[in-house]
Amino acid sequence: MNCQQARPLIEPYADGELDADTILDLEKHLRECTNCTLALRNATTLKKAFKQNSLSFSAPKDLRRRIKAELHSRVAPAPQPNFWQTPWKWNWLTAAISSVATASLVVPLSLSLHNRSQPLEQEIVSDHIRSLMGTHTLDVTSTDQHTVKPWFNGKLDFSPPVKDLAPQNFPLIGGRLDYVGGRSVASLVFQRQKHLINLFVWPAQERDLKPTLIRPIQGYHLVHWVAADMTCWAVSDLNETELLEFAHAFADIKAARP
Repeated sequence: MNCQQARPLIEPYADGELDADTILDLEKHLRECTNCTLALRNATTLKKAFKQNSLSFSAPKDLRRRIKAELHSRVAPAPQPNFWQTPWKWNWLTAAISSVATASLVVPLSLSLHNRSQPLEQEIVSDHIRSLMGTHTLDVTSTDQHTVKPWFNGKLDFSPPVKDLAPQNFPLIGGRLDYVGGRSVASLVFQRQKHLINLFVWPAQERDLKPTLIRPIQGYHLVHWVAADMTCWAVSDLNETELLEFAHAFADIKAARP
């Protein structure tokens, strides 16, 4: 990917709207190009600035009134001399009200769908891929669960369950903070031979769910389960059988809240 190809992707990248393949190509280019990296930094800074209350304001009431008056003066209503006496008036009025009500529901919904981020499964795979690309695989490096678990204290609004599964041949190697589904989560990192497993954990709103395989995305396998008030997503290029074995081993942990 060159600069000409990368520049149109910087804004969507800053908004989290790109698919994982495009993210991989763009981030590879960003590591090699200082100009595009600076453009990304500027875009991110500008987006944060526009979110400040001091940069947004409502039009004064007097200005809104004058604009409405000007619009009304330029648009002459079509003559309807006996409108209210016509037999179809109530059908027309009912249809108009229904259309307006429907529009008031459809427009916000369409905007919401347009602005909706990528599906959760794809977001998890993208986070997994990004963690493997750079130096942010681990924030805390340790095989000791009693070192990794306290590291999260004060960094999250919950206490994630942590366990070393070395006896099951899934040794813990550390953890990090990550961001999934619009919130900060814990990512516990395990290893099986040369395969890394990212386990994303955050407080659950769903009922308990046994470890369940999710359709593979871009060659990566996922297992999802809910236990002890915690949502868990495991993702890896490890084969499905072994990843499901990992999930069953971890599912016995009792989560604790602070």
